[in-house]
Amino acid sequence: MQILSNHTTAPTPIPGIEHVTLAGSHTGLRHLSVWKQSMTAGSATPPHRHACEEVVLCVGGVGELHAGGRVERFGAGQTIIIPAGVDHQIFSIGPTPLETIAAFAMTPVPTTLPNGEALDLPWEG
Repeated sequence: MQILSNHTTAPTPIPGIEHVTLAGSHTGLRHLSVWKQSMTAGSATPPHRHACEEVVLCVGGVGELHAGGRVERFGAGQTIIIPAGVDHQIFSIGPTPLETIAAFAMTPVPTTLPNGEALDLPWEG
C-alpha cells in the first residue's frame, strides 16, 4: 500500500499540455496508469489511440472529444469513456485550462498515431 502526493503538472514538449503520471509502473502498478493533465485554452492532444480502455474525468474547463467521426463537448463533472483502439483527439475549447484525470487499463500505456506509428509520449506511462 502507498499514499502518494498528487503532484502538480509540469510542462511537456506537446504545446499547451502539462502532465504528471500519478500512478503507474513507476509506483509498482502492473495493470493501471493514472494521469493528471492541464491543457491551455486552444491546445489539443495529437490524434492518437491506446491499446487499452481509457476513462477521462473532467475536473475543470471545457473540452471537445473528436472520436469515431463524432464531436462531443464535455465539461467539469463529466466522464468520458474511450474504448481500446479508438482514434481520438481532445481539444481545450473554453476560456480556462481543461483539467483532467485519466485512468488507463495498462501500464505503461502503448499509444499510436492513427496511421499505426508509435507515438512516444514524453512522460512515464
